[in-house]
Parts: sequence; structure tokens; C-alpha cells
Amino acid sequence: MKRSLQGRYVTTTTVGEKVRAFVPAPLPPRPPIDWTPELRGRFDEALLALGRLDSVSELLPDTALFLYMYVRKEAVLSSMIEGTQSSLADLLLFELEQEPGVPLDDVQEVSNYAAALAHGLILLAEGLPLSLRLLREIHGVLLSKGRGNHQAPGEFRRSQNWIGGTRPGNAAFVPPPPEKILDCMGSLELFLHDRPEPTPPLVKAALAHVQFETIHPFLDGNGRLGRLLITLLLCDGKVLREPLLYLSLFFKAHRSRYYELLNAVRLTGDWEAWLDFFAEAVIVTAGQAVETARQLHSVAAADRDAIGSLGRAAASTLQVHRAMMEHPIATSNWLTKKTGLTAATVNKALGHLERLGIVRELTARKRNRLFSYAEYIKIMNRGTELPER
Repeated sequence: MKRSLQGRYVTTTTVGEKVRAFVPAPLPPRPPIDWTPELRGRFDEALLALGRLDSVSELLPDTALFLYMYVRKEAVLSSMIEGTQSSLADLLLFELEQEPGVPLDDVQEVSNYAAALAHGLILLAEGLPLSLRLLREIHGVLLSKGRGNHQAPGEFRRSQNWIGGTRPGNAAFVPPPPEKILDCMGSLELFLHDRPEPTPPLVKAALAHVQFETIHPFLDGNGRLGRLLITLLLCDGKVLREPLLYLSLFFKAHRSRYYELLNAVRLTGDWEAWLDFFAEAVIVTAGQAVETARQLHSVAAADRDAIGSLGRAAASTLQVHRAMMEHPIATSNWLTKKTGLTAATVNKALGHLERLGIVRELTARKRNRLFSYAEYIKIMNRGTELPER
């Protein structure tokens, strides 16, 4: 479908030069989305994939354990898109107050992301609607510590930003001027609240993500918050009971195409191509999440069976094993505090787990030794190093 520019350009002066900044038109798109049978079929397929993903919570004996690690994997991937070098293991070490193998600012950024998602879900559960207030609160957590904490956490920007290039004049894209931010975000909030018309949650998430990235309302953290917005919208719209869908891995693997499609929406109004890409992202990512859950369930079940052969030591060893499912890199001290068992009992349990090949020690220390649930981490790590296509 032929559409015109999805907004307008305004001239603004910033950093001593005049530039053309783009102000997007309010959602929903005009004229409306051309829902061809093919595009509608893709979204039907995506909704089926989300239904299968939602049922994962029934497959897993403890969804909270899976979520704890899965959220951290997403935090690592989303921050990788922004250029951080933190791995999942680095984040787990950081949470144990151990020295990670990368700059602390990188790991702090990833840790902030996990905390921001948790905070957003709590606010939604407490009844706060998905609103500008909620987005500002999440942003405040996202930039609360480390790199970016001087970039006005929790506040819409009051100065011009740009994407790509060394200055606004040679930037790849210049978002709206600061004086237009409140109007643009106010229109986006109305769309999130089904005004002027209702929009199905999955379509709403796809459209709102583009609009948020186009407005780029904060000085820093827009990409990460824009990806969080997708998950929050699906949970708020009751498409998912738990925050199990994260598209950062797909966006990372197809980064060039992702940015190309965002730009095509702005310049030519090609929402349909973006929606097709988004549906594919949901289908692929939901399938990967289901498979990851099945693999983790299988590994944990096999390991519990092996532990069951230990006789009297099985009960305490199972407690330690469960704790390591939550945090698959752990110190013996942390495990003692987490399980409430004595240090001697935890150490004996770790000895059993080592002999069974379930955990391995990462240090050669006598005190506060560090252990890894290697197979669990291996499964969670899959895909985090995918090359760009």
C-alpha cells in the first residue's frame, strides 16, 4: 500500500547547526494497515506460538526459576545491542559480588535492565496502567546506577538527540525536538489505552515499539526500554501470563534488517513489512523459548533422578540443586544462606553434585568456593553469540 511520510519534518537548531528533525504522526497508521490474508496468517501463527509459550508455565515445575534466568539472558542480549560486553556468567558473578571479567559499568547496565523489567511488572500488578508515568519510572531504574546515571533517569529529554553520525548534521536519524516530546508521548499513551480505537495487544506492541523508537524520548536507554515495552504490553494485554517473550536475540541476529524496516516505516509508511518481520520475530523467539524450557526441564529432571540415588543425602542435595537452578553460578556461602542448611551440609551436597557431574568448581579456594551448574548455563547461553545477518 502506498502511504506518504508517516509524520513531518521540522527545522530545529542544535549544537550550533540547523537540522531537520522528524515528528511522527500519531498511531494508528493512516490509511489503516492492509491486512492481506498472508499478513493476517502470520499474526495468527504468532498468536499460536505465544499460546504454546504461555503453556510453558504448566510444563515447568517452578516457572519462577526459569524466569529468573530467562530475564537475565534477555538483559544480556538487549544490552549487547547497545554495545556492552557483559555475558550471562559476568552478570551472575556480579550479583554474587564477585569480580566479573568485563568492565563493571557493562555488567551494571545489564543488572539495571533486569531490575527495570521487574519494577515494571510490579507496577502493572499493582494496578498502574501502562502510561508515561510507568515508562518514566522504569527508565529511572534502567539508568539508576553506573553508565547513564547522569543522563536524566526517569525524565524526558530537554535537549536534542540523534542516532548515528558524529553530530546532528550527519546523523542517520534525528528524532523530534524536545519541545515536541510531550505531545508525541501523550499521543502514544492514548494509543496504548485504545484511543481513538481498540488495537489487538500483539499488533499494539508491534506498532508502539516503532513509535517509541522514533520519538526517542530519553537521553539514553531508548533501545532497551523500547524492547521492554513489547513484553510489558503483552503481559498487560493478557497475551502472556508471565514475561516469557523477549525479541532482543532476533533483533540482534537481524540488526541491519531491523533498522532498515524502522526507517522504511518513517519514510514510506511500510508498516506491513515491519509487521511481517515482527510476526516472524515472535514465531521464532517463542519457539526458541519453548525449546529452551523443555531442555532445562529435561536436564533438571535427569539430575534430580541422579540425586535421588544418594539415599539419606538426597534431600539436602536436592535443596542445593534447586538453589543452583535459580542462580547457576553460586558460592558455597550464598548457597548456605539461600538454603538455610549448614555450611558443612552444603559442602557435602556440592561434593555429591560434583561427583555426579552436575556442578563443577570454578575456583581452587578452600573458603567461599565458586560453583557452576554447567549444563544449565550452556543451554541458557545458546544464541547469545549469534552473528549478525
